[in-house]
Formats: sequence, C-alpha cells, structure tokens
Amino acid sequence: MDALLRLVLAPDRAAASDSLDTWWAATGARRAAWDASIDRAIAAGALADRVGFAFAAGYGEALRALVGDRVPDGLHALCATEESGNHPRAIKTALTPLAGGGFELTGKKKWATAAPHASALLVVATTGDGPDGKPRLRVVRVPASAPGVRLTSSAAPFVPEIPHAEIELDHVRVSADDVLPGDGYDDYLKPFRTVEDLHVHAALLAYLIGVARVRRFPHELVEQLLASIVAVRALGLADPRAATTHLALAGVLAAVHDRLPELERPWAVLADDEWRRWERDRAILRVASAARTARRDRAWEAIGS
Repeated sequence: MDALLRLVLAPDRAAASDSLDTWWAATGARRAAWDASIDRAIAAGALADRVGFAFAAGYGEALRALVGDRVPDGLHALCATEESGNHPRAIKTALTPLAGGGFELTGKKKWATAAPHASALLVVATTGDGPDGKPRLRVVRVPASAPGVRLTSSAAPFVPEIPHAEIELDHVRVSADDVLPGDGYDDYLKPFRTVEDLHVHAALLAYLIGVARVRRFPHELVEQLLASIVAVRALGLADPRAATTHLALAGVLAAVHDRLPELERPWAVLADDEWRRWERDRAILRVASAARTARRDRAWEAIGS
C-alpha cells in the first residue's frame, strides 16, 4: 500500500498521446508490476492525463479481475447488451454446438465499450434454457478479427478516446477452449457492474490525485482523495457479490462526488486543456447512476433494512 500511494502522490504521466492504443502500450510495464487487478488500475490511472485513459485502465483491469489469465494482456470488450438490454432473457446471441466439434456464435450486440480497440471480444451468449426454465449463459472469447465479426463504431459526446460499437456475429466459429468456464450470468455478467465501478473509480481517483498534485492544490483535498482511494482499494479486494460491499461502495462513491467541487473550483480558474477535457468528460460519472441506486437498495433489502 505504501509503495502504491507514493506512486500516486508522485504522478509520472505517460508520454502525451491522444491514442488509446499508444497510451495502453506505454503503460504496460507499470501495470504489470502489480499483482492485484485493483492495484494495476490505480497504477495506470496515475499515468493518465485524461478521464478516458483512466476509465480504460479501470475497465480493462475489471475484465482481467473477472477472467484472469484466460485472455492475454491487452484491451478487451465485454459484449452483453442487446436490443432489449442485458438481463438474461434479453440475451439472444446463440452459442450452438457443431456436429464436427466446436461451436458457432450468431447474434447482435449494442454499445460494446472499447470494442473498436479490442483485440478480443468477451461475448455473452445463450445455450438455451435449463431444466428450471432459466436461460443458460456462457461467455465466449472471440478474436475481434475473426471471420464473421463486423463492428460498427459509435461514440458518446464525452470521453471520445473510448468509442463503442455495435457488433454483428454471423456464424462465427469458436473452439471449446474459447468458451470460458462457469456461468455467464452468475460468474461474469452479474458481478461485472460492481467490479467495473470499483476499478474505474480506483483509476479515476488516482488520476484526480495526479491533477491535484501537479497543480499543487491544497493538501487537505489530496488527503480526502487518498482516503477514498484506500477505501476503494479495500473494497476491490472484497467479495463483489456481498451486500456489505455494495453498501460501502455506495458510501465511498457519494463521498467522492461530494469532493469534486473542491477540486473543480481551483482547476476551473486555470482553464487549461486538461480542465476542458474534464469539463467535457465528467458526465461519465453519472452513467448507470440508476443501476447503482438499485444495487444499493437491493443490498439494504438483503441486510434487512
């Protein structure tokens, strides 16, 4: 912890670049120096000079936290959302066994984060309903360049470094080794929102501490941000399915958002390029706020409020 926080307090940003691919490659050695995915997110966030790169660090390490070494190092994209959403019944992309061995994937995905930069796609697909009538889901690793994969890029009005994509999978052949072990919903899709929130906010906090340190903002502000990053790191090592993790995370995120005006006031006076990027991109912090509220409410129900 001491070494990690010293790194955050002495930001050494990667070479300036507007390219996510270039930045990701430049930070590879720094990320690889840490064992825990949450620590890799923090270490990379400290190298970012914009929200987009910090988000990419958190998102990428969140996926690594779920799939481990089942995918090689690099940028990957979780492809779950379809026309009707991402709940199990909404998943229509089909994983079908082939008579000669292996499988094929057919379906369409919407709004796959970072997919245009991904070397591999992690596709949530259905194998049909189980004996209980519930959909059976699996996650399948698919090279982004595989025959039958077609991507159509799109972008939000903020964080342009992280484009999204609609993906069409037209009878894409995959092997049994490409099908990740475990249940696609319980082991991957369900915990991902919590794991992503933890890793993305860890990286963003490291980035914001760098902003405050480079600009010599008050020590009291840095101390508050440090307290938040220590809390997020601890939760990043906890069970992402636990109700208590969700409740503590809700409290930490509320505290972080309450601190932002203290950071923004002196930063806005400077009105530099990085401030203008932040002003454009801070809307990303509000994405999925309704889902976070619902997660917190379910956690209190589980505790017995």
